[in-house]
Amino acid sequence: MAETRVPFEYAILRVVPRVERGESMNAGVLLYCRALDFLGSRILLDRQRLAALDPASDADQIERALAAAADCTPQQDDDIGKRFRWLTAPRSTVVQPGPIHTGLTHDPDADLARLLAVLVEPPRSR
Repeated sequence: MAETRVPFEYAILRVVPRVERGESMNAGVLLYCRALDFLGSRILLDRQRLAALDPASDADQIERALAAAADCTPQQDDDIGKRFRWLTAPRSTVVQPGPIHTGLTHDPDADLARLLAVLVEPPRSR
C-alpha cells in the first residue's frame, strides 16, 4: 500500500553578493509542511562559485547571513507557518528567498535533502 503524501511548500535561498548586479547562486532550501508540522532548512555555500561571482565577497559573513536567513526557530508567539512566511518574504539583501513552489511528500526531511542535492549542490559529472 502506498504511503499517503501531503502537500509541502519550499523556497530556494539565493546568495546575491552584489545586489546592484542581480547575479545570484542557489545556497539553501526552506521546506514547510503544515500537515506534518515540519519546517526545515539546509544550506550549502559553494565558496568557489561565490568567488566567481564576486572575488571581493566575504564568504564567512555571507555564510553567517545565510544561516540567519535559514533559522527555522519560531519567534515568541509565531507558529512554524508564520515563520516560513517571514523567511520567504522578499528582501533586497545578500541572501534572498526565491519564489515558493509546492510538492507532495510523506517524508519532508528526505525531500529537503533531495531538493538541496538537485537545486543547490554543484552538478555531478556523469
